Amino acid sequence: MKLRWTINGAPGELDLDPRVTVLDALRDHLGLNGTKKGCDHGQCGACTVLIDGRRVNACLTLAVMHDGAEITTIEGLGTPEAPAPLQREFVRCDGFQCGYCTPGQIMSATGMLAELRDGSPSHVTDSLTAEPEMTDAEIAERMSGNLCRCSAYPFIREAIEAAVGEERE
Repeated sequence: MKLRWTINGAPGELDLDPRVTVLDALRDHLGLNGTKKGCDHGQCGACTVLIDGRRVNACLTLAVMHDGAEITTIEGLGTPEAPAPLQREFVRCDGFQCGYCTPGQIMSATGMLAELRDGSPSHVTDSLTAEPEMTDAEIAERMSGNLCRCSAYPFIREAIEAAVGEERE
């Protein structure tokens, strides 16, 4: 089945079997290996990408469901020469240890920050009508779908807070 996508800002077409997941299309057909295959069951978040600006576990969704979509992977956020603020802060704050979950953590944090800017409440948001505040509990709740087996969570939250501070400056 022929699909049209915009991946990391570049339009393209891909002919895929309808049973191929977004994760496998990215890794096996497009060579975008920054998106990791962790559990392949949607439980770890290592495969998190943005599809039309929303964070999605790429292992749980079929590519054919996203014909015409705009997909952003970790490769589309920044470069080694010009990293995105979250990428820079993950390095500065040591928000990773083995690094396997880091792309999914950064992509999820990118989506999470967009949700906060849009005023979307989470389970721990105090008010459904007021703008959610960037608290440690809010970050922890919104990032709870992304596991770090090395337990770098305090540094991950620190990196997210620092990136938000950098955006506001």
